[in-house]
Amino acid sequence: MSDLTDLGIRQIRDGVAGGDFSAREVAEAFNAAVAAAKPLNAFIVETPDHALAAADKVDQARAAGETLPPMAGVPIGMKDLFCTHGVQTTAASHILEGFKPEYESTVSQNLWNAGAGMLGKLNLDQFAMGSSNETSYFGNVISPWRRNDGGNAPLAPGGSSGGSAAVVAGRIAPGATGTDTGGSIRQPAAFVGISGIKPTYGRCSRWGTIAFASSLDQAGPMARDVRDCAIMLEAMSGFDPKDATSLDLPVPKWEEGLNASMAGKRVGIPREYRVDNMPEEIEALWQQGIAWMRDAGAEIVEVSLPHTRYALPAYYIIAPAEASSNLARYDGVRFGQRDLPEGANLQDMYAATREAGFGDEVKRRILIGTYVLSAGFYDAYFTQASKVRTLIAQDFERAWKRCDVLLTPTAPSAAFALGEKSADPLAMYLNDVFTVPSSLAGLPAMSVPGGLDKAGLPLGLQVIGRALDEQGVLDAALAIEERAGFVARPERWW
Repeated sequence: MSDLTDLGIRQIRDGVAGGDFSAREVAEAFNAAVAAAKPLNAFIVETPDHALAAADKVDQARAAGETLPPMAGVPIGMKDLFCTHGVQTTAASHILEGFKPEYESTVSQNLWNAGAGMLGKLNLDQFAMGSSNETSYFGNVISPWRRNDGGNAPLAPGGSSGGSAAVVAGRIAPGATGTDTGGSIRQPAAFVGISGIKPTYGRCSRWGTIAFASSLDQAGPMARDVRDCAIMLEAMSGFDPKDATSLDLPVPKWEEGLNASMAGKRVGIPREYRVDNMPEEIEALWQQGIAWMRDAGAEIVEVSLPHTRYALPAYYIIAPAEASSNLARYDGVRFGQRDLPEGANLQDMYAATREAGFGDEVKRRILIGTYVLSAGFYDAYFTQASKVRTLIAQDFERAWKRCDVLLTPTAPSAAFALGEKSADPLAMYLNDVFTVPSSLAGLPAMSVPGGLDKAGLPLGLQVIGRALDEQGVLDAALAIEERAGFVARPERWW
């Protein structure tokens, strides 16, 4: 039944419901794919029994004639940032190695309630801090893609949701959860040729999700196409009284509402997203995306987002500041790693635990964040960055008076080789140049594959929408998907 791994979320859901195959057959096929994919290093923990138990529950419900939930029989990968009851949850950090939560995150529980099963916990950049999946304590995730120009260097799958991206692109899971703080769903989706959406801030509960930057973190789905993302996002979303930032709103029927016609819609092209030294292939794809939008019936308008150039500096003040506060809880006292040198006092234990437990990138961001929050620098840095964030949000509000969605590239390049940028943090941070502004404004944004570069690697287009208009984003992405006809997939080498 190995061909079952070629099926996406909708196909599996409908096939199980129609009796074309059992949920257990699907789970067994994907469990086998997971076991064979160890060279990608995409999983920190494999949970084949969880996938089989969920599948058996679905098969029993179908046999009894019960109405099946919306993701019945679909096994997924769970980013190891979501707490899963009794299953190790580490945020890819040594400081949480061995931690098994006594509770379930709201997002994962929503997915299990919807009939999904868990194939395992997926690798990521440590505490979601990174753009290449090279900061994990458990080793680099390797993209399933290879360049076709003779270069055989292992490629970055993007980050921080690199494990999620790799398993979906490699047909090792039909879908996976991701989190997006400054682009961590969209950039990896673009790098591996899949779809991924960051919903409006507050659509998905953050309860039970290990925090990076609380005012920015948002969960979302990564899947093979737009429809699959809509199905999974519906299952993940919903109000949660345990999360003070959760939106108390009904979850729209996004899949049911999908419509690829852009007739009567205006698509904005922000002039500030034409950055210096942008590769010609990225510009060409952007122009092709504009042509596809016209073909779908949209009117194209140029808009200005004048504070875009300040977005990246503001983000790399706000996010580390919030991280330095959030990560202060990892002190070796209550859970996770503890290093206690002989004769050490409490402060020595804190220092030793954090020195051994946190990786270099996490330490770098904690130091930056602590600095910008310190007395004498708070107003100069954090307060100013917060004001810039407000200006960026206002830019988007003005843009919505002229257009319904925005179309931009997702990332300034195709996937790069592992190690190519890890020595230069600034070069790595620039990967987020197109994704950070919408994160600062809390807006829904989605990456959809648009084509390949000359080395045969995927390139993505990004759609940004108004707050709460995930439907508009999904519809525009579907219009691109239908016209791009992207069917490329990595050749299996693992």
